[in-house]
Amino acid sequence: MRWVVGIAMAATVVWACGEAEIPDQEDGERIYEANCETCHGITGRGDGVIAASLTPRPADLSVLARRNGGTFPVSDVLSKIDGYTSNQDVRAVMPQFGAMFEGDLVPVETEDGVLTPTPRKLAALLAYLETIQR
Repeated sequence: MRWVVGIAMAATVVWACGEAEIPDQEDGERIYEANCETCHGITGRGDGVIAASLTPRPADLSVLARRNGGTFPVSDVLSKIDGYTSNQDVRAVMPQFGAMFEGDLVPVETEDGVLTPTPRKLAALLAYLETIQR
């Protein structure tokens, strides 16, 4: 019975995501350069041109997986970009980009294996951030 429910949920996610093309790392890199690089830096290490003037300093995005036991924390990253984080310090400094990433939805698999309908641009940014992990 569990697998029937799982299949039904997956079908719902795919249907909700429509015909949107799955993004790639290059799409995400362009989004990163336009929206994140000023604070997080070219390599994502939190050393952007305005990083020194920010309190708290921007996160080192290149070690997100390392800090999460070797697994890229998809749900956590989605929450921080969307502005749904409970961390008041991050919300006070980091702009909430959720509204900017609205549009076509694509399925993104979170750590628990669930496919989550996610705006295509946000999924592209996630794909890029995964490539800069060290």
